[in-house]
Amino acid sequence: MEQQSPLIRCESIGLALDGRAIIKNVSLEVFAGEVLALVGPNGAGKSSILSVMAGDVPATSGMASLGGKDVTKYRPDEAARVRSVLMQSNQVSFPFSVGEIVDMGRAPWARTPQFSEDDEAIEQALEQADVAHLVERRFNQLSGGERARVSFARVLAQRTPVVLLDEPTAALDLKHQESVMRAIRGLADRGCAVVVVVHDLSIAAGYADRIAMIVEGKLEAIGTPGEVIVADRVSRVYGVEVDIESIGRPPRPVILPRREKK
Repeated sequence: MEQQSPLIRCESIGLALDGRAIIKNVSLEVFAGEVLALVGPNGAGKSSILSVMAGDVPATSGMASLGGKDVTKYRPDEAARVRSVLMQSNQVSFPFSVGEIVDMGRAPWARTPQFSEDDEAIEQALEQADVAHLVERRFNQLSGGERARVSFARVLAQRTPVVLLDEPTAALDLKHQESVMRAIRGLADRGCAVVVVVHDLSIAAGYADRIAMIVEGKLEAIGTPGEVIVADRVSRVYGVEVDIESIGRPPRPVILPRREKK
């Protein structure tokens, strides 16, 4: 990847909530055309880092920037044209239809030239997320996995250069985990900078260009999947003995927990 200015930059960011340090001096960069996966144990601070990147939560120290601009300096409408965000909660207070939810992703582009792309963007997003057949259904009548895919379709329809995703595969079956991750890979291949929080290390290793492992609010390691996902580190961080195998072309690590037979 040729050197370029990062679309996302975190410079020594820290976050304290109720007197407790959630993020501790984390620095990282994400470039156009790459997927960075944030991995780590529950409660490590991954979602908080994503929230700081999005500008939803201001860092207590340090600075997060998007496109070279302090994320806290964006107006809400301006930020929504730069980054799209999928957080863990997929709750909607009113009984909107699936079509209406995905259409919300186009709201930032009202009264701009990109408004002309609305129909195409919505149709493509519905297909990519495999929810076109649900377009007339009410969001609050869907299963958890269906809601997750509809919310992902809204993000796809938004068509921003920066995409921030918090556990987009958590509620999905195997088929849709793979299709969502392929769509995420496609976003990067088209030039987006994508940050995705993933708990499944094998999925992260299979699709990410780089992985950042977060432990107790700190950046434990960052690099290619092969550099970060190594047996001794995974075993130490997660408290589970594992073996690592490399499969595919190019080789990608697959994590195999050791299970004793009784």
